[in-house]
Amino acid sequence: MEDDVFSHPTPHVLNRIFGLKRAVLHLRRVIAPEREVLNRLARDDYAVIDPRDRVYFRDVYDHLVRLYDINEALRDLIGGALDTYLSVSANRTNEIMKVLTVVTVALMPPTLVASFYGMNFAHLPLLSHPLGWGVALALIIASFAGPLLYLRRRGWW
Repeated sequence: MEDDVFSHPTPHVLNRIFGLKRAVLHLRRVIAPEREVLNRLARDDYAVIDPRDRVYFRDVYDHLVRLYDINEALRDLIGGALDTYLSVSANRTNEIMKVLTVVTVALMPPTLVASFYGMNFAHLPLLSHPLGWGVALALIIASFAGPLLYLRRRGWW
């Protein structure tokens, strides 16, 4: 299951983890009271139980104690698998947010420049010049490529 958490962290794996967790908790709820009952049957003096048979009750009690310890170890392993799943999911979310941040940073400056030149005013800077549209387009491209180059150099993309 831990291999699946690292290789394919899907909701199906999470459902399997929770299913195992429920099964282990159910087993714990069953074993814990039985352990107490068998401890009393093995240690206390009851008229209906032959003292020679208490050895068998002690043996069953020892097995239940061992099962309880194994159950606790499994509960810890399942808790660790759940924590690992949540950590892997958080890392994937962080990678997605990083990509969205790069896209946002790259598209904000060209959007600003394009929105400025998209206004309906008679006298916008550079538009009265014969090469005004070309300069505006070059400014948009440079404002898009500049942040991308900066982020590439910083190792973000």
